[in-house]
Amino acid sequence: MKTIYMDHVATNPLHPEVLDAMMPYFREIFGNPQSIYEPGIRAKEAVENARAGTAALINAKPKEIIFTSSGAEANNFALKGIAYAGRNRGTHIIVSKIEHHSVLNPARFLEKSGFAVTYVPVDKYGTVDPDDVKKAITKETILISVIHASPEIGTIQPVEEIGRIAAERGIVFHVDAVASAGNIPVDVRALNVDLLTFAAHQFYGPKGAGALYVKEGTRIVPLIYGGIQEGGRRAGTENVPAIVGMGKAAEIARRDMQKRMDHVTPLRDRVIDGALKIDRVTLTGHPEKRLPGHASFVVEYIEGEAMLLLLAGKGIYSASGSACSSKALKASPVLISIGIPAHLAQGSVVFTLGEGTTGEDIDYFNETFPQVISRLREISPYAKGWEGAEDPTCTVKK
Repeated sequence: MKTIYMDHVATNPLHPEVLDAMMPYFREIFGNPQSIYEPGIRAKEAVENARAGTAALINAKPKEIIFTSSGAEANNFALKGIAYAGRNRGTHIIVSKIEHHSVLNPARFLEKSGFAVTYVPVDKYGTVDPDDVKKAITKETILISVIHASPEIGTIQPVEEIGRIAAERGIVFHVDAVASAGNIPVDVRALNVDLLTFAAHQFYGPKGAGALYVKEGTRIVPLIYGGIQEGGRRAGTENVPAIVGMGKAAEIARRDMQKRMDHVTPLRDRVIDGALKIDRVTLTGHPEKRLPGHASFVVEYIEGEAMLLLLAGKGIYSASGSACSSKALKASPVLISIGIPAHLAQGSVVFTLGEGTTGEDIDYFNETFPQVISRLREISPYAKGWEGAEDPTCTVKK
């Protein structure tokens, strides 16, 4: 059976050059970077070389990069670290309603800890209006956090303009760029950001390696206390192979980014064109200002998990924002925020492409996806006009 991986926003295969770069650091060069003898010194040199390569991907200085275990850790570090570092100046934070859970949940935690949080809305495309951010600012505002590109709907935000607003008011600005860094150009100087989160596995690096860019001079409280690693800002013995892998993946991303974008963009457009030929299928996210390899939809009368299972049975691996495919049993907050009713949000599906995706893959997808939808609608009570029926597998109110 033909198999097609269309969930690159979830993770990516390790690039062969990255694996080759990592291998010596599992056995031959295994020293602790904090040791003062030769094996440790060699490991330390590898970490610092990787820091320089990682920094170059986003036009940062090497000393502005703090390595973490993931994008989620870096997001938690950014929100909590800035909040506690700045609480003597104010206790108000602004985030958008379509942030990743690793931003929204720390924001909710901070609310319970005495901070005030404003969740700015988005339009039907999932775009934050910079004027809404400006209106939300108070004299107590110490942090603004807005995602660069949504992994669920692909929309790219006007972070440069929001960054200018934050800079004019002297407010720290954080951007979650996990879905974008390494896939589209990201320049921390041009974007006017003070902190930026990214993760290696999003651009063919290893899982378990992430980074937080912290602009020089920005005060931040550590999330993890212990030793002196990462300049005393993130304790714990360095994961040298993963860090080396992130540095190499960043180097390759800089080299190959335009080629990757040119490859996936027309394939993405073919996915969108094919899917929109199906009755009652709607594109989610911005039709133009979206990630190059990202196509997302809501399909009426169909439950997202059912689509994923049937597609997987045909060898097509994809994702869904459908609530009932998770333990939370809640409609996707991103889809609700852009005005998708809860019962339609259950029918979301996301296809993301990578450098290994081919035109033949898209041909197979465009042939198979309508068949899957047709089959599911044959057995859907909603497609038969039973819109009032309750779905026993989902607790979301229709």
